[in-house]
Amino acid sequence: MIDTRKYIFTFVLTVAIFATAFFASSFFSEKKVQTVKQIQDNIAIDITSSETQFDLLKEVPCSDINESMLSPQLSEIGDRLSRTETDRGAKDADVVYLKKYYSLLEVKDYLLSRQFVAKCGQTKKPVSIIYFYSNTGDCPDCEREGYVLTRLKQEYPDLHVYSFDYNLDLSVVDSMKQIYNIPSALPALVINDKATTGFKSLEELDALLPDSLKAATSTSVTDATTTKKTK
Repeated sequence: MIDTRKYIFTFVLTVAIFATAFFASSFFSEKKVQTVKQIQDNIAIDITSSETQFDLLKEVPCSDINESMLSPQLSEIGDRLSRTETDRGAKDADVVYLKKYYSLLEVKDYLLSRQFVAKCGQTKKPVSIIYFYSNTGDCPDCEREGYVLTRLKQEYPDLHVYSFDYNLDLSVVDSMKQIYNIPSALPALVINDKATTGFKSLEELDALLPDSLKAATSTSVTDATTTKKTK
């Protein structure tokens, strides 16, 4: 004799499991969407802030300007965007949209640093590296290069590193590639307005950096050490 209650219980349990999985999936998907929107809002705010800095720097004396005024949250937003790209995939529509937004912010910051030089002279010239990469599987060394640049940025906090997806469909990125004659051979780096291609180790990149950056970093470390000893 068929145990009707047993089958009803099994059916209800199965429905409950599927319903729980569905609602859990919807909940976490909504949380991811909210995270993406939050990143988007943060990037939009920083772009507006960067645009405002252009006008502000025209009025501020050079003696009152320091490099910490140049988009201090740029690296943090880039890290959040990178994690989002890892979670959702490089081809995700929201990720691509955010990368375009973020690339605009990077170009804004780069132009701001150039205006910084024009206003205050070479004595406060920021040092920057422009990095072109691809994550479509055609650049096996790009991920390694990214880790090297992260390590280099940790060693030289005043170094500005701008990362651009070579395949991103954005006119301003295309313009950057044309200005510096960036070929399709990746990774590609622009240091002191000179382009170089192929993987570069930490030691190789360090050798390409100007002595002024290394001296400034050494001075900052010495000052920090002295301050700790005084305390």
